Formats: sequence, C-alpha cells, structure tokens
Amino acid sequence: MRRALVLVALALLAGCAPKPKVLRVCADPNNLPYSNDQGQGFENRLAQMVAQDLGRKVEYTWWAQRRGFVRNTVKEGRCDVWPGVASSLEMLATTRPWYRSTYVFVTRADRNLDIRSFDDPRLKTAKIGVQMVGDDGANTPPAQALTRRGIIGNIRGYMIYGDYSHPNPQAEIIDAVDRGDIDVAVAWGPLAGYFAAKEPHAMRVTPVQPWLDGPSLPMVFDISMGVGKDDLKLRDQLDQVLEKRAPDIQRLLASYHVPLAQP
Repeated sequence: MRRALVLVALALLAGCAPKPKVLRVCADPNNLPYSNDQGQGFENRLAQMVAQDLGRKVEYTWWAQRRGFVRNTVKEGRCDVWPGVASSLEMLATTRPWYRSTYVFVTRADRNLDIRSFDDPRLKTAKIGVQMVGDDGANTPPAQALTRRGIIGNIRGYMIYGDYSHPNPQAEIIDAVDRGDIDVAVAWGPLAGYFAAKEPHAMRVTPVQPWLDGPSLPMVFDISMGVGKDDLKLRDQLDQVLEKRAPDIQRLLASYHVPLAQP
C-alpha cells in the first residue's frame, strides 16, 4: 500500500513539473543552406546553439519564406524569432549582426573568367544568370546593376525562391553554371558558396567589387536575428549569446562556405 502511494505521489509531481521553456523559431522547411525541416541549415544550427545557451528547447513554426513571411509568423504570434533577417528590416527588432555577406560572381574554374565587377566588358556577351524576386523579375541589386548598364538581352532569370516542389530549389542557378547553361551567375553569397562547394566541377566564387554600385545600390548586407518590435528582452538576450558565441558562429559559417564581407 505504501509503495502504491509513493508511486502515485511521484506521478503527480511529474505531472506538475514545469515544462522546459521553448524558443519558438520561424523557419522555412525547404530553404538550404539556411534551414530545412531536417535541421540541416546553418540557421537551424544557430537556433539550436542560442536555445541551448538560453536554457530553452527549439520549437519550429514552418512557413515558406515568401512575401508575407513576417506578417504570418512573428506578427501573428506563431513564433518569436527569425534567425536570419536583414539588419535594416524595420518590421522587426533586430539583434547585432551575426554575419555580413556579399553578392558574388560564380563561374566554373576551368573557364578562367575571374569576373569581379559589373563593368567587366565580358558581361556584355556572356550568358548571365541572376536571381530575381517579385512580379517585375528584376529587383535584386545585381539585376538592377546589370539593367543600369543596358545588359539585358543575355540575362537568364532564376527566381530566388525556385521551384518549391523540389528539394533545394535555390540551387538551380549554381547548377546551371556547372552544366554550362550559363557562363556566370550573380547570386547571394551564402547560397552561392554552399551549393558551389557541392558541384561536380570546381567553382570560383568571387565577391562583387566594389561593394557599392553607384550611390545607393549595396552588394553587401548585415544579417541579424529578428524578433517582435516589443520583444526587446528577448532581443537583448539573443545579443548576449551572439556576442559570447561569435567564434563558434564564425566556424559554423565557414563550414557552410559562407563568403564573409569585412565590416
């Protein structure tokens, strides 16, 4: 009888024990190298690192990273933090940048092109792949830079989101360079570095120079973690972890071949 009472008491205590706090993370389930639902992206790894230091458990809200992502996730209260946002995004309160990357030119090493600038005369005749967003199909900084120079007819656009029905939809622009469908791709650094390292042919990944095209068209961007505008306590906690873990974060980014730009 006494043993039975002890077991009942233990069960009651277990039921009343506080559940571990969670870090509710907004992420795309099919968006490598940043995130996927297998936890293989570097933003997945960062979220795990941060949650561990905060004594929390990661809990994901999966949402395709399209227009309306912030509105349908953080602003709807479905999750608390978006691990990788432009530091200048005004819809969220952002942490200190945890990395800075750049747009890059990607070519096959055996082509010996070594293109570094939008003013390279070879771009007037080369087959160029460029990432595009939105209905106008020409609004990423590289697309704007090429358009400003009248380089239009030899451009092939690759939607930044890709064909979401397939795994790794953003890899197509880098795959096209490897196949020889295009001579050069201009792509965002983390994506380019990650997929270029996986191609059958050796690839050359070269940061766009200069980093500012004209007076107001940057090719380099700071990336932060983002939280709700009023969630400043969490933002400050994240800042502390990002500062403490800076060396680990640098190693994480290097393992994913993320091209880093200097402050």
